[in-house]
Amino acid sequence: MTTPRERAGRRGSVRAPRRAPGDDTARDAAWMGRALRLARASAARQEVPVGAVVVAGGRLLGSGSNRPIGRRDPTAHAEIVALRRAARRAGNCRLTGATLYVTLEPCLMCLGAMVQARIARLVYGAADPKVGAASLMRGRGLRGLNHRIVASGGMRAAECAALLKEFFRGRR
Repeated sequence: MTTPRERAGRRGSVRAPRRAPGDDTARDAAWMGRALRLARASAARQEVPVGAVVVAGGRLLGSGSNRPIGRRDPTAHAEIVALRRAARRAGNCRLTGATLYVTLEPCLMCLGAMVQARIARLVYGAADPKVGAASLMRGRGLRGLNHRIVASGGMRAAECAALLKEFFRGRR
C-alpha cells in the first residue's frame, strides 16, 4: 500500500516505453517524438515550432515548447521552459544525469542553461546553422567550463526540419 505522499510524488509521472537493454536509439526516438508533439503545439500558437523534454532515469522531469511571443519573454525558449519545470519537479537546480531532447539545435543561451543545470546529455533533431551552439560542445568543447555535455544531433532530423520549414513557409 502506498501513502498519499508517495502517490503525490508520482502524480503526472511519465515513463518511457520499455525497451531492450542498450536500445538507446529507440528510446531517444520515442522521447524526441514527445518533443515533436510539443513543437507542433508551439506552431498552433504561432510560435516557432520547437519542443523539449528533460528525462532522468527513464522518467519525464519537465517539458516545454517555445513561448517567447505569448509570454513576452525572450528567454522562454522550449529548452528553458523544460529546464525550469524539471528543476521545480526535482526540487533542485542541478539535473545531474538528465538528458534534454529538443527538436532544434539549442542556441548559446540555452546551452548555458544546460551547463548550469549540469545536464549530462543533449539529443537534438534539426541542426541550426545560424545560431546553433551544440557544435561548441564537440571536440575540446568550451574551455574553462567545469561541466561537459555529451551532445548528439540528427535524431528524427527530417521530421524536425520539415516542421520548421512548413511553419516558415506559411509565414512568408
